[in-house]
Amino acid sequence: MEKVKPTRIELLKLKDRLKKSKRGHKLLKEKRDGLMKRFMDIVKQAKAKRKELEQKFSDTGKEFAIISSSFSQKEIEQFFLIPSYQIDIQMKKENIMGVKVPNFKCEIQKKDNGYSYISFPIAMEKNVKKFQDLLGLMLELANIEHAARLLSLEIEKTRRRVNALEYIIIPQIEKSIKYISSKLDEAERFEKIIRLKIKQLIS
Repeated sequence: MEKVKPTRIELLKLKDRLKKSKRGHKLLKEKRDGLMKRFMDIVKQAKAKRKELEQKFSDTGKEFAIISSSFSQKEIEQFFLIPSYQIDIQMKKENIMGVKVPNFKCEIQKKDNGYSYISFPIAMEKNVKKFQDLLGLMLELANIEHAARLLSLEIEKTRRRVNALEYIIIPQIEKSIKYISSKLDEAERFEKIIRLKIKQLIS
């Protein structure tokens, strides 16, 4: 047992510490449960977003294959020879139940690259736009999955703190309180016996 002074002051300190520890334990359990609920929601979002991305990627890829079949490999290479878009990626942080989560967004702007829009097939242009949209979806999925990873780490951290309070700290404090209370009761009984003996001697 941790060495404690069997005094009333120490007993009051421990009782106050026990009260705070139990309150902290309750709040941490609520936080853990809230994080778990949010984590499950995010995992559900990630599954739906991944399914959407895979389907759109498959559809867009098939569409590209059909469009490109009308052109030679050299013509297709010439279509994409000069970069026609500029991609800017921005990041901001969001707070999810006390967890700072980075959120990335991309902005795609058309560049004045000098190629002739007449020579670039409209169908190909539309298909390229769909691939650009896929980039946004991929970033959304990455954001969601990264948020899930960060929340899982916070859940584990909170779970360890809850367990430490529940199985180590609070029982130790309660044991110390019981020990001090026992010593104080023993001292009080001893004092009563001494007072009784003194009273008997002087009477």
